This record gives sequence, C-alpha cells and structure tokens, in this order.
Amino acid sequence: MTWLNNIASKASLAFALFSAFATANPITPIRKRELTFDYSNNKVRGVNLGGWFVLEPWITPSLFNEWANGGGVVDEWTLSQALGRDEAHSRLDNHWRTFITRDDFFEIARAGLNHVRIPIGYWAITPLDGEPYVQGQISYLDQAIGWARDAGLKMMIDLHGAPGSQNAADNSGHAGSNTWGTGNTIQQTLNAIRALSERYTNQEDVVTAIELINEPRPPIQLDGDNGLKLFDYNGWGTVRDSNEGTVVVISDAFKGTTFWNGFMGPGSGVWDVMLDTHQYQVFSTPLLQLSADGHVQAACGYGRDNLRGLDKWTVVAEWSGAATDCAKWINGLGKGASYDGTLGGTPYVGECTGKYSGKVADMLESDKGNLITFIEAQMDAYEIATGWFFWTWKTEGAPEWDFQDLLHNGIIPQPLTSRRHPNQCNL
Repeated sequence: MTWLNNIASKASLAFALFSAFATANPITPIRKRELTFDYSNNKVRGVNLGGWFVLEPWITPSLFNEWANGGGVVDEWTLSQALGRDEAHSRLDNHWRTFITRDDFFEIARAGLNHVRIPIGYWAITPLDGEPYVQGQISYLDQAIGWARDAGLKMMIDLHGAPGSQNAADNSGHAGSNTWGTGNTIQQTLNAIRALSERYTNQEDVVTAIELINEPRPPIQLDGDNGLKLFDYNGWGTVRDSNEGTVVVISDAFKGTTFWNGFMGPGSGVWDVMLDTHQYQVFSTPLLQLSADGHVQAACGYGRDNLRGLDKWTVVAEWSGAATDCAKWINGLGKGASYDGTLGGTPYVGECTGKYSGKVADMLESDKGNLITFIEAQMDAYEIATGWFFWTWKTEGAPEWDFQDLLHNGIIPQPLTSRRHPNQCNL
C-alpha cells in the first residue's frame, strides 16, 4: 500500500483505483474518519426539499403561471432568461427565503424523519459565463445546514443539475437536450463537486453525504474516458480530497441496483459509497394501469427483487405516494396527464379528480385510503436496503407528492414505523 500513500491527492487515487477496478485487482481501503450516521445499522428515513434551489414548474407553479399558455418558459434556465438577471434574482431570492424555512426543518424532525436531501444546481456554486442562471442559493444552503443541526437532522447534498444537462429534464435546470459528457462538462461538474465538498468540509456532523449527479440518462456513456463510471471514481476522489467522513452517493443511472454490484464495492479500494435509485410508478402506461393492490405488490416486489444482496448502501432517494401522473405539469409545463388521456398518445386510464391540483383533504376518501396502503408498503419495501427519501416535502398543490400535506391529513404513519396495514410485503 506504500504507493497509495505517495499519491498527491484522493482524486489521483481515485483514477488509480478505477484502473485497478478495470483490471480486477482488489485493493484494501484506507478509512481515516468515522461517519456521524451509522448507515449499516440505522435506516434512512428522509424527505427531499425539491423545488427549493432547483425549480420545477409542477412543484411551484406560481413562479411559472404567466407562461402557462406559452412563451417558451419551461424551466429555471428559460425563466431566468425571460425575466432578466435583476428580476430573476428578485423573484428567486424571495422564493429561496420563503419556500423552506427553519420551521420546516423542525417539523420534519418532529415527524420522525432523520435526513433531508437537498437538490442544488452547479450554477449555485460554480456558475458558467454566459448562462442566464442567477446566484444566491448557497447562502440559504449554508443557513439550512445550521437549521438541520439545530433540529438533529442529517443532510445529503444532491447535485441535481449538471452542466449541459444530464437528462434533458426540467429538473436538471435546462430541459431539451442532454449534452453532459461532451466538451468540458465533466470537468465543470467535478469543479462544482469540489466547491461543495470544500465549502462543507467541517460540516460532516450534518452533511453526511454528497451525491455526485442526479438521474443521468442516455446518451450518457457508462464506460470510456467520458463515461459515468470514471466520473464516479473521479467524483469520489474529489470529495475525498477534502472530506474523509462524508458518504459519496452515485446514481444507478436507471440501470437498476444489481447492475452496480461489484462497482465501487468491497475490494475496490474506495469506501463509504452509497447507491441512489428512484422508484416511481407513474411514468409508463403499464404502471398507471395497475390497481391499488397492484401498486402495493409492485412496490413489495421491487424491494424483494432489487434491494437484497447488494454490496453497498442503497437508498431509494426518490419515491412518492402518487399512483397517477395527474399532478399539474408533472410531465412538463403546460402538458397534461397520461392517466386521463390529456397528454396525448396514451390510453385513458381514469379521472384526475382531486389529484390535478389541490389539497389532500379534498381528495376522495377511497384515494386517501389507497395512499395509506401504498405509502406504508413502500416504506416497508425500501427499508429492506438502507432506507428512503420521499419526493417531496412541500408543493403548491400536488397532493399525492406533498409529504407535509399528507402528514397533516393523517396519511403518513406516526410514528413512521407504525402500520395500519402491517405485513403487506410479507417480509
């Protein structure tokens, strides 16, 4: 192991470890600092603070309503572009200041949750010349760390938007095309990871995990010099340059959990790596057509088939109570739903009554009952592995997705381990 100690930085070490991985040479990891949350013996029960630092029109439609009938605004990039820098900063600063507050963190803790996952875009920490995004988010993230500490919560910081867009979705900040992995975008992403890691190097009591990239999709490659696997190793090394006691989270890139067994696991020479997978049952016709019991069984089956026998910590870092895609603009600003046929090109499944926009209290009683069984089943299934983060804590009226509203209306079990429908998954 002498040669490892002579490498100048952990980023260089990561490249060496990736080379060893490629040639299947096992390396014994070196751990220098213990984590402040025991991911091996305790379950993650968390919630995302979606829509705070990376806008999504369906979470906060009030910020996008003036373009509801067109105008080209569909995401944070185009909103900032349309408003201009000064007006965009004014509106977004008000949003950052008011959408999530200290009170939210304490309510999250009182609900029995132990983690928050906070999405943020590269432009908040390492903005690129010529882009329309505005800055100021990072001071609110600094403040949020203090709130989390006071409330006794741990935090995963999630790089949700990467240069060039890693998935062409509005939740990356810039919808339309996916050019991450071309040009200088990978190095720019590593620069953002380095800046976040260095900024929070002494905050490991709260910031227990940093996620390298959220939901990368094809045409992103897995292998090669511009591939996701090498990026993951380099991202791990970049975090390790300044943080020995922070978990590095990698995405399953929609390949599934078992696909990643053997990668960055035991014998790879890296340590404290977590896999992130997302589970939604609303973005394909076969899933939308499931009965209420079918959704429960699909969640249980996913846990049994995909969350056992894994070689690294694994969290379902996004899931919700939704069994439909009825929420206003969930498929993009101005777009309808597949469930009721208003999206176009998909078969009608059912009505979106009470699910398009509104509050949990106004939903049909049968839908409330289905939410209870579905949410409890998912909690059980996802705790087969390391745990979960619900998406999302707060919306402006998407009842199937709004943890706070679900909590206030008795849908979320309290305590979180209690069950009105026990043993649904027969675990």
